[in-house]
Amino acid sequence: MKIVYIVGSLAEDSINRRLAKELHDLAPEGVEMVEASIKDLPLYSRDYDGDFPQVARDFKALLGSADGVVLVTPEHNRSFSAALHNAIEWSSRPYGEWALGGKPIATIGASPSGIGTAAGQQTLRAMLQFFNVKLMGQPEGYINALTTGLAEGEANADAKEFLKSWIGAFAEFVKENTK
Repeated sequence: MKIVYIVGSLAEDSINRRLAKELHDLAPEGVEMVEASIKDLPLYSRDYDGDFPQVARDFKALLGSADGVVLVTPEHNRSFSAALHNAIEWSSRPYGEWALGGKPIATIGASPSGIGTAAGQQTLRAMLQFFNVKLMGQPEGYINALTTGLAEGEANADAKEFLKSWIGAFAEFVKENTK
């Protein structure tokens, strides 16, 4: 099984990049975790629709090859990041060519707050419904970076246990929801 993940933060040492590394390292046996980098995607404009940049074609092809997709998002101003929004724009262009369409998808994110990234993920999940994705509802992944150790570096033992069960649940969700 191939799970592609997108880290919605462009910062190399972001909390959510640390979260993605933990998910990568804790994935069940037989699950290949591959990052779809978004840092080199230009800001989307429909002017590109006639001549997609290679970086965008490669990004869409990687998403298309995935059995499932995990969106690891920070929360910016009670929403998800502009960088992640831009990546979703690229995944859906030209109009109707939805790389995420019909795919099993899960959202998860970490922030130094008691509600994790709950508000940002709710906005993201609402947007994803437009693409008719198969969105995992449970378990939810609103991670408090301060209590899990992610704010300082590596996740603590309790957090690792939860993250292992979360990525395992997503792998099962992908199995149940692939064509």
